[in-house]
Amino acid sequence: MRSAGSGRRIIVIWFFEKPGTEGLSVVNKVTWQKAGRVSEPGRYMFRYGWLTVTAEDLAVWQRFPEASFTLVNLPSDPNSPEEFHLGAFEIPADPSSPSLDEH
Repeated sequence: MRSAGSGRRIIVIWFFEKPGTEGLSVVNKVTWQKAGRVSEPGRYMFRYGWLTVTAEDLAVWQRFPEASFTLVNLPSDPNSPEEFHLGAFEIPADPSSPSLDEH
């Protein structure tokens, strides 16, 4: 993680394709840890583009820190950096995660 001059942090997240999956559609999952445990909604440097994290995404991670979101690549101009956002999420079924019934 690097700090930019304006006090904003730039977080760069890298994903690598598994050997033998060339040409196959691979669903990438993003955890809070892989996203640098961002603490504010915003647009963050990601791979070769940008990742937008919303307040709702953060609310899920704050309640379920081990949740993983599907990474969604948004259509963009071929000459522009890629744009990503977080899609559906999964909550692990292990005992360390809070129950859905807890308030």
